[in-house]
Formats: sequence, C-alpha cells, structure tokens
Amino acid sequence: MTGAARAVPRSILYTPALSLDRVVKAWSYDADVHLIDLEDSVPPADKPAAREVCRAALEKAPRPANVAVRVNELGSLAAVRDVQMLADSPVRPGIVLMTMVTSAEEVDLLRRMLASAGARPEVYVTVETVESVSRVDSIARAADGLVFGSADLAATIGVDIGWEAMLAARQAMAMACARFGTACVDTANYRLAEPDVLTEETTRVRALGFHGKATVHPRELDVINRVLRARPDELALARRVAEAVAAADGGIAVVDGNMVGPPFARRARDTVAREDAWARRFGSDAANDTATDTATDGAPANDDDGGDAGKGGEA
Repeated sequence: MTGAARAVPRSILYTPALSLDRVVKAWSYDADVHLIDLEDSVPPADKPAAREVCRAALEKAPRPANVAVRVNELGSLAAVRDVQMLADSPVRPGIVLMTMVTSAEEVDLLRRMLASAGARPEVYVTVETVESVSRVDSIARAADGLVFGSADLAATIGVDIGWEAMLAARQAMAMACARFGTACVDTANYRLAEPDVLTEETTRVRALGFHGKATVHPRELDVINRVLRARPDELALARRVAEAVAAADGGIAVVDGNMVGPPFARRARDTVAREDAWARRFGSDAANDTATDTATDGAPANDDDGGDAGKGGEA
C-alpha cells in the first residue's frame, strides 16, 4: 500500500437507471456506494431515458460523493452521450465506473474528458476483459479502484463463473491493487437463491486482499457489510500491535502470545489508516454530517470535483 490511505467502499449496490423511484429508493439501503447503471442492465432503446433518470437521481442524492455511475464502453457512441450527460449535470457523482477497458490509456482519456468539464470524480475500472487482466498493473496504477467483472471474463475465455476458474484473475487484481493503493472490489454474486455461496465467496475474497464486493440485490448487503467492514475488536488489536512494535523501538514484540515485528506493525498501521478513512467517508458519522449539511443548506451538499479526486485530482 502506497501513499495516504484511500477511503475504500466495502459494498457497492447496483441499480439500473430504468426508474427514478427505484434509484431513489436505493439510497435507503446500507451500501457504501450506490451505483446507477447505464450499461448492461439498460436495453439500448432505453438508454436516452436512463440518462435522464440518472441526472435526476444525482440531483436527489443525499451524498453525491458516494454515488457511482457505470457508463458504457468508452469507444461507443453511448459512452460519449453518457459522458456528455455527466458533464452537463449540475450534480456530479463521486465515482465513474468504466466497462470493457483494455488499457490504462482509456482511463487517462476519460479523466481528461471529464476534467475538461470541471469534473474530477474517482475513476473505477471493471476488470472483465482478457486485456485488462493481462495489463492489470498499469490499469491499477491509473485507476482509483478496480471492480472484478466475472461474467464477461468467463464468457470470453469459455469457462464457468466458478471460484477455481476466476482465482487467477482475482489474485492478479489483489496484488496490483495492493501495490498501488487502489480499491479492490469483487464481482457480484450470481447465485441469489444460495446465501451460503455469498458468505463463502465474500469471506474468500477478503482473505485474498479484496476490500469490497458489488451486489445487485439489497438483501445481500448485510452479509457483505458484516464480512468486509472492520470489527471493533480487529481495529483494537491492530492498534495494539502497532503500539507494541513502536514501544520495542521497531523491533520484535509479543501481543497475546504472538510474536509481532515490523511487517505486522506495517499491516496494522495500514489497517487502521484504511478503516479511519472509511469511517470518515462512509461511516454513520459521515452520514449524519451530510444530513446536517443538507438540512442547513436546503439542498444536498455537492462538490464540483465529485468527492475524493483520487489519483487523478461489473456486476
């Protein structure tokens, strides 16, 4: 992990931009990031109307910095219209999620396009092409977050969306994100009728080093948040480890019968910094602060930069 700790979402809830009421209702669910989808969940004929829904929803969002918009593939005319809508919108999302990316140059191009309109959101990339997996290091360096897109990747290489088939891509993502301090978010669970699968998959990706998980159904948020959000006892232990190693002048210490040293302290400090950053942006106190600002100003607080600028300023 490099640089200052990034506020990384633990849960991202996808909602198609097909109904303003449906998108606005999603704000009530306990997701760190609420994503408005303009891509796969919207049929081509409905995309113009979906952009209007997206723009109207952004204006109603209580915390625009924690709203994401998934745009269409950058090389398409649909993506040009998506970007134009975002540029013209008086309220900008904090995150824009790219699809079908094949190179880091696409990330840089989107940043320049949005910046030309004064918008500097975080840019996340769906890792769903063979090229994005093979170039994951450069893409992780250019982006603020990576989101695994297992469905398109599995279809391309002709395999099932199973753990074994997708493991290598997940490991590559986790390593690249750790190297560059990039948010690492797992794909949605497609077996909605099997809650045990969700729990097992979420637990496994956390063990690999993933920070968050996407979902298309709000009923899955409880499991995702429970597994991926830090528990108070974990944070307390991390603080104790860091303090113990510091007290040993950066040497070896013993905490609860376990030997800890500089690598353990480094991980503990990173854990504490990341969770503190999460709490400031996504925690309940941050939500209360936003609610107070909204009540005081009479309108949702919004930043033209679209929230954290990150490195540049799939479900």
